Amino acid sequence: AARPPYPPTGGLANTQPLPAGEVEQNSTTSQSEAGVMGHSSTGRAEGGRAGVRFIDAIKEGLFQSMEQHANLVLMGQDIAEYGGAFKITEGFVETFGKARVRNTPLCESAIVGAALGLSLEGFKSMMEMQFADFATVGFNQIVNNLAKIHYRWGQNADVVIRMPTGGGVGAGPFHSQSNEAWFVHTPGLKVVYPSTPYDAKGLLIAAINDPNPVLYFEHKALYRSVSGGVPEGYYEVEIGKARLVQQGEDISILTYGAGVHWATDYAAANTAISFDILDLRTLLPLDYEAIAASVKRTGKVLLLHEDTMIGGIGGEIAAWIVENCFEYLDAPVMRCASLDTPVPFNIELEKAFLAKSRLGEMVEKLLQY
Repeated sequence: AARPPYPPTGGLANTQPLPAGEVEQNSTTSQSEAGVMGHSSTGRAEGGRAGVRFIDAIKEGLFQSMEQHANLVLMGQDIAEYGGAFKITEGFVETFGKARVRNTPLCESAIVGAALGLSLEGFKSMMEMQFADFATVGFNQIVNNLAKIHYRWGQNADVVIRMPTGGGVGAGPFHSQSNEAWFVHTPGLKVVYPSTPYDAKGLLIAAINDPNPVLYFEHKALYRSVSGGVPEGYYEVEIGKARLVQQGEDISILTYGAGVHWATDYAAANTAISFDILDLRTLLPLDYEAIAASVKRTGKVLLLHEDTMIGGIGGEIAAWIVENCFEYLDAPVMRCASLDTPVPFNIELEKAFLAKSRLGEMVEKLLQY
């Protein structure tokens, strides 16, 4: 049968996935994305349609979740008629109505607080943090109220916060930060960070289904520069499980987000080195079993992340490896991270800032140990 048009008209949406060819007509791609990030354009094909963009996978996961949960409410700045800063919710208000797709004031603390209030009244809610940097304005609501309300009062915080994150788009220091480590340090939260379209859709659906508060980090530079296979149906990727990207014997690279693409591109260009690449996917809780297995396969470990070095999650993982896998190590655990400075506006400076610019140097250092 022919697929109905998207978005469906009238009342609640029909349970149909987005058409494969659906695109954001009113959105544009920053020309700096591919140049600064320097990653491959394709992801794994898990079945279903090939060539689905990262941004479309997120949109599809959110749309199908709205169909699945009649009590799911979306909130954020300009997410209704305008479709959000990145057009992910474009068309949603026509399908699901203003009661479920709500524009909000420019007050992140109020939005997160309202999301928690909805949860207390039996709703699910998804809040779009327009940029992950702006989480500072809602920090108290996230780390004190969302994270602790179940521990303290036995109440659910059935809230997902979408966090557009990362650099590589020439957006400067207030729209490019990688701040995932702030929240990994907070018991009571879950933190996920997909790198492929398949995982982007599956992890978003899993986050919305999870009754705990989940911070869902989505890298802006991957939105329209990475594509891959994504099933049409409604599916979950389990929270707390890493993905073995490729198995190797010389060096383990433990990474997530854009770092996965940096690592796989480097491995493809340096085939004489056997890389074991692990995509963490979930940062809280970590998949320690998968981390230990990778360490045992190679004995040499490089932690790669876009976040700055000091206080990044790489330091925590390195400490855990030393405490629990020391006998399997043939070299010190090393980290490759971005510089401990604000994110530069200038594209060339931003390239030098990002961890990718030092990946080759760190690999050689580890190999020669």
